[in-house]
Amino acid sequence: MQAPTPIDIRLMNATAALLVMLTALAFVWLAASWAVRAPVFSINSIRVDGEVGRNNVATIRANAAPKLKGNLFTLDLGDAQRAFQSVPWVRHASVQRVWPDRLEVQLEEHRPAALWAVEKGEDKLVNTYGEVFEANLGDVEEDSLPTLGGPQGSSRQVLALYRTLAPVFGRLDAKLETLTLSERGHWHAELDKGAEIELGRGTPDEVTARAERFVATITQVTSRFGGPLEYADLRHTDGYAVRIRGVTTSVPAPGTQVARKPVKRN
Repeated sequence: MQAPTPIDIRLMNATAALLVMLTALAFVWLAASWAVRAPVFSINSIRVDGEVGRNNVATIRANAAPKLKGNLFTLDLGDAQRAFQSVPWVRHASVQRVWPDRLEVQLEEHRPAALWAVEKGEDKLVNTYGEVFEANLGDVEEDSLPTLGGPQGSSRQVLALYRTLAPVFGRLDAKLETLTLSERGHWHAELDKGAEIELGRGTPDEVTARAERFVATITQVTSRFGGPLEYADLRHTDGYAVRIRGVTTSVPAPGTQVARKPVKRN
C-alpha cells in the first residue's frame, strides 16, 4: 500500500499549480490588452445615416471624429454619442460598433418650430419637441417662424400654448407672431398686424377660453368703430378692454353690461 503524500508536499504542489494558473491568466490578460489596443482595431470608417439635411456627412465626421478617443474596443460609446450630438443641428445620435473597424451612427436633427428670445441679438431656436438649442440662424430657411419667450425651462409649455392659440387667432385672419410668458406667469401675444394682446395668467385652458371669447366678438367691435385693433387686455373677468386706432372702449362678456365711452378719433 502506497504511503499518503505528506501534507507539505501537497501544499507545495497546490501552490505551484496556483502560480501557474495566475501566470497564465496574467499572460492572457496582457495579450488581450495588447490586442484590443493594437492598430489593427483602429476605427477606419464612420457610416452616418438618418437625418443629415442641415449638415453633409463630411462636415459631421470632421466635427465629431477629433473627439473620438480609442479604438473599436476601447471607445466609450457615451463619449462618442456626445461628440456627434455636439455637431450643430444634431439633436440625437445613436452610435454602434461594427466589426472589425467601423462605427455606425444614426442621427436625428433638430426641426425648428420657433425662435426663442433670450436677449436682444441672442435668439436661439426651439425644436418641435419644445427644446431650446443653439444654431446659426442664417441656416434657417423658414422665414415665418414665430418668436417665443419665457423663463428658463418653460419652452415646452410656451410652444404647447402657441400651438393651441395660433389657430384661434387664425380665425381673425391674423398670425400669432409672438407669445411670451413672464416670470410672474403672465402671457403676452403679438399678432402680425401689429396688435398686442394681454392674455393674463392661468392654466392653458383658462387662457385659451379667454382668447376664444375675444376672437368670437372682436370683429363686431372693429367693424363698428372702423379702425384696426392695436391692443387688447383680456385680464378682465367681465369682458375685455381694447384700443382701436383712434378709439378706446371696453367690451362686456356675454350677459353683462359695461358702459362704453368712445374717445374721439385724432
